[in-house]
Amino acid sequence: MLRYLSFPKGLWKPGRTKARKFADDRRGATAIEFTMLALPFTFLIFAILESCISFAGQQLLSNAADTVARQIRTGQFKAADITETSLRKEICDYIQVIVAKDCPELEVDLREFPTFKAAAAVKIEYTGSGDNRDIDTSDFAVTPGKSLSKNMLRVFYRWPIMTDIMRKRLSNLKGGTTLHFASVTWQNEPFDD
Repeated sequence: MLRYLSFPKGLWKPGRTKARKFADDRRGATAIEFTMLALPFTFLIFAILESCISFAGQQLLSNAADTVARQIRTGQFKAADITETSLRKEICDYIQVIVAKDCPELEVDLREFPTFKAAAAVKIEYTGSGDNRDIDTSDFAVTPGKSLSKNMLRVFYRWPIMTDIMRKRLSNLKGGTTLHFASVTWQNEPFDD
């Protein structure tokens, strides 16, 4: 009767217990190992993608701040023509390739300072705490100086964390966002006001 039963090769040997047979069976090991590694692997892939996209957004914001600051420093973008709306639009045009249309989370602060030391003393202020923490924009202004004046442009963007897995670990502002920030300080060149 036993010669008609087919067992996988090497599975049935006389005198082995059922527990030993089960422990020796390796047919599903790959599936079990893949299942055990799938969650950490997926987490790692999402972390890499989220970090890369966020880094690209931060670099784009820094480049936009540098470019706009250069236009102001050289007099291409005159102080008389700069309003908050025009400054936001100018920066938004550079970063809109990677952020939401019309840059709804963009904040700008452009001010003239008497010295570089005074500009360096300006800190980022926050309102709220915990999950309700946000940047304080109450003292932000757009008041650029004329030629040879010292100015500082600060650009803030509330970057959305896209994957739910990473939101708790990466967000530092309300709404599951993280703060991207760029700052440029310079003295204007001698141009015609």
